[in-house]
Amino acid sequence: MEMKNLGNLFLVSLLSGATTLGAYKVFIEKGNTGSIVTSAPNYSKAVGLVPEGYDFTAAAEKAVHSVVHVKNVSVVTYNDPWASFFYGRGETQQYEQVGTGSGVIVSEDGYIVTNNHVIKDATELEVTLNNNKSYKAKLVGTDSKMDIALLKIDANEKLPFIVFGDSEAIKVGEWVLAVGNPYNLNSTVTAGIVSAKARNLDKASIQSFIQTDAAVNPGNSGGALVNARGELVGINTMISSPTGSYAGYSFAVPSNITKKIIEDLMQFGNVQRGILGIEGGELNAEAAKKYGINQTEGVYVNKVNKNSGAQKAGIEKGDIIVKLDDKKVNSNAELSSIVNTKRPNDLVKVTVLRDGKQMNIPVKLTKKELIQYEFNGIEFEDISDSDKQRFNIKNGIKIKEVSNNDYAEYANELKGSIVLRIDNMRVTDMESVSSYLAKKEEGQKAQYEIIAKNGRIYRIIL
Repeated sequence: MEMKNLGNLFLVSLLSGATTLGAYKVFIEKGNTGSIVTSAPNYSKAVGLVPEGYDFTAAAEKAVHSVVHVKNVSVVTYNDPWASFFYGRGETQQYEQVGTGSGVIVSEDGYIVTNNHVIKDATELEVTLNNNKSYKAKLVGTDSKMDIALLKIDANEKLPFIVFGDSEAIKVGEWVLAVGNPYNLNSTVTAGIVSAKARNLDKASIQSFIQTDAAVNPGNSGGALVNARGELVGINTMISSPTGSYAGYSFAVPSNITKKIIEDLMQFGNVQRGILGIEGGELNAEAAKKYGINQTEGVYVNKVNKNSGAQKAGIEKGDIIVKLDDKKVNSNAELSSIVNTKRPNDLVKVTVLRDGKQMNIPVKLTKKELIQYEFNGIEFEDISDSDKQRFNIKNGIKIKEVSNNDYAEYANELKGSIVLRIDNMRVTDMESVSSYLAKKEEGQKAQYEIIAKNGRIYRIIL
């Protein structure tokens, strides 16, 4: 088909366009495949949820020795626009850029957890311990979706490491400490309380954060969030601020999710993420009225994905998920906080309300690669590394198939195109896109910004 035929469908357009502390013992023996064994520390002085006199010294002392300073050296390429303007050619220059953050030692043989954004694009990584010894670090693996990275250093001594606590067991109002290196100030400890759990900052995200009011600033990213017993309950990853500095709230990746991620990276080299296979909407009075139901708590199933464990187990559109493994679920973030600790083929007990009756449905989680994501007869899939290289992009999804007869004339051109934006939302991954599209009304269309196979950029409505 001639490219002019696309004019019937396309509007041509140009495309213009941290964290803190812990202490719960992780013991990893040499030769271990990556399983993390936890054991509670035995302090001579008992420390409660609200310590008498607010004495956090035992927890802080344990934590500061396990938190490290991470230096990221990256090479930035700069094209001189003035040289291009005056001489008709661009002059490329390269210079080193240094970024800093924090990390947490999780084993005596040198495994360190930090944020993915702390080490992103690094050509060289250096870790400095609390005793001022420095080591070159190598990257073991990352999980960009949850902003976690695992590093390894080789030291000639056993290193002080942190002990993982149960992030699911922490309570709103419980005291926590943030340990890290804000503004390159090593071994900084701040205190606050847990403000909220299972906080989702992006409505299309699979993330689930612990929110605290402990002061966290640039450089704290990748540091430890610990409870008053000195147990690691989170990895500090971001702040909510109009200025870029601490202004009231900070957010941490829960330790249960972090522990699962680093075990995966050790054993498999990548993250084994199990998918339930539903797209849901959080219930409240307004949503209940919209769906014509009385239930105001839980997750309403808008869509069940093809080939998913949920579909195979018999979960249906209109079901209301109220519990997962007997844990109450009121939001997508709460659902994600449980599912993100699981792997493909793990069984979860899904408690749903259907026609006013409660049912327990065992669901075997599916590998996300096996699930078909579809909207309005357009099937999508994640982009490959070769796609990223070919189109010079970092994020996006690919149109895999077109089954909607309304677009049959353009099917060959659409197949293989890369979606960059949907309704002005930047596309990062398939899961967030599917979650976003599932919230649309039946028959409602979406606007896509795509790169066609010829490399040109279009805006289309499908």
